[in-house]
Amino acid sequence: MTWGDFGAGARMALSTVWEHKLRSFLTVLGVIIGTGTVIAVGSIITGFDSAVSNVFRSMGPTTILAFKFEFGPRFGNLSSEERLRKPLTLENARAIEERCPSVEYVSPYLLSPNIFVRGGFDRVRYKGDDLYNFELGGTEEAYAFGGTTMKHGRFLTGADNEHRLPVVVIGEDIQKMWFPNVDPVGKLIEVNGKQFEIVGAMHRPASAFPGEEDRRILLPYFTMRKMFPNAKEHMLVIIAQEGRLSQAMDETRAILRIERRVPHNKPDNFAISTPEQMLEQFRNLLSVTALVMIVLSSIGLLVGGIGVMNIMLVSVTERTREIGVRKAVGARRGDIVIQFLTEAVVLTGLGGLLGMMFGWMVSLAAHLAFPNLPTTVPMWAVTAGVVVSVSVGLFFGIWPAAKAARLDPVVALRYE
Repeated sequence: MTWGDFGAGARMALSTVWEHKLRSFLTVLGVIIGTGTVIAVGSIITGFDSAVSNVFRSMGPTTILAFKFEFGPRFGNLSSEERLRKPLTLENARAIEERCPSVEYVSPYLLSPNIFVRGGFDRVRYKGDDLYNFELGGTEEAYAFGGTTMKHGRFLTGADNEHRLPVVVIGEDIQKMWFPNVDPVGKLIEVNGKQFEIVGAMHRPASAFPGEEDRRILLPYFTMRKMFPNAKEHMLVIIAQEGRLSQAMDETRAILRIERRVPHNKPDNFAISTPEQMLEQFRNLLSVTALVMIVLSSIGLLVGGIGVMNIMLVSVTERTREIGVRKAVGARRGDIVIQFLTEAVVLTGLGGLLGMMFGWMVSLAAHLAFPNLPTTVPMWAVTAGVVVSVSVGLFFGIWPAAKAARLDPVVALRYE
């Protein structure tokens, strides 16, 4: 078959599609949805992977996070041993800072005890406007060395901490909500009924996830302890010296095992990780999620393929006399097969193009809904969409094409 024959077959197929526009559209609707879903899923996953990669890498190549159990996908599925672990302490942070030569800074971060209490909540108020959905924590000056930059004012200082001053720094989205056009420094807010002075407003961290708001309210560490004497849960943000991340992790692990009295033949009863390790865990989870979503989206392609096969079988029946005429004037079986396969491929190819437009629109809508999510349509998704849609046409067009090719020309010419 020459390219000219293929072009003639494609034009004939397009003519058939145009004559039965609604039927053709309904036939390939499954292909449109399946291809569009593959494009949309690929776009969103690629964008999310890029954003989260930037999140973890923006923490810096020298950052180590320590907590009593591991961050990541297993956070909500902890073992009984992990749930019973004792929290890290301020003394652990001081020991790491003093006894780990490869560690440059250690910042304890004291979590509000209300987040661990059923029905517990924290409240912040400004001029009668209450806010409940925010992150309250107590930390020290070294917290800012993890990449915090100030939009207004200053960060917490050692003097604030030492004298347990009633001062706070707030996140960017709280500043935009309550002080959109003014400098918030010097303003007074209430945190859990106690009055605090704002000394600074932070920029949203580069480590914020797409769509995540910066609703941090940070107090000096000892001010937080004074407000919550029963607070115990600590996260430690550890900054290693340049080029000594591995040594810092080993030293941190050794000191924490000593501090927490872990026997030499027992595993760690705490977790330390780097942004790269957390990124690897995230990508393992994301790859499984992507596979499941793409398999589910393939159901649409299967439904579309069955629809294509059905309509092509109907077309063979409708065009029996035409097939008989073509065979009578010398058309071979292969010509008939190619003709019907071309029609099936053109039909699903058009469905694939419409599906790509649909997927691109979903990707655009996701970006508009979450401006921080850099959705991009990856080339592999476009290629997969085209290849899959054409393959569906070829696969599900074989039987109708073979049925058409096997027709006896004499019987076909007598068909009414």
